[in-house]
Amino acid sequence: MSQAHQIEQAAATLRQGGVIAYPTEAVWGLGCDPDNEEALARLLRLKRRDPAKGVILVAASIDQFDAWLEGLPAEQQAPLAASWPGPNTWLVPHNGRSLPLVHGEHDRVALRVSAHPLVAALCEAFGAPIVSTSANVASEPPAMSADEVRTLFGTELDAVVEGELGGLARPSTIRDLVSGRVLRS
Repeated sequence: MSQAHQIEQAAATLRQGGVIAYPTEAVWGLGCDPDNEEALARLLRLKRRDPAKGVILVAASIDQFDAWLEGLPAEQQAPLAASWPGPNTWLVPHNGRSLPLVHGEHDRVALRVSAHPLVAALCEAFGAPIVSTSANVASEPPAMSADEVRTLFGTELDAVVEGELGGLARPSTIRDLVSGRVLRS
């Protein structure tokens, strides 16, 4: 099956409330529709992740985050535009736009525009940002291959999009947009 066909099928799976795995810049990720509470809850159960932590949303372009960035002053939008696409995740005020399982106990939501062509194509095919969280059980190392993902999650996943990692040595840097503080480098 061609990668384009896999991406279209994965996007359809996301629209139907499925949970998928896919390669990102540094590690394999798990994803779902961030507006589907049932899919979010299922993804967090698979990972055994504390719902209070929240998850990252990834997009193909900054335009896909318009609903989250609306009302941000130009001086706050500038660092986003300058660092995307790329391995930079920004915490921005969620402004009530995200479900509680996306932002967790925080008043901010984590956003990234991916430079990985497969991730960007997946978000484009889906037509919106998707959840991007490492494919692992909480506090365990993330999966580094499709085989590791299948070993960890087996038939619990609705789709695994085959592809290569993006070549980065570690996951994205996470910064708070308002304070500028780096939370993960």
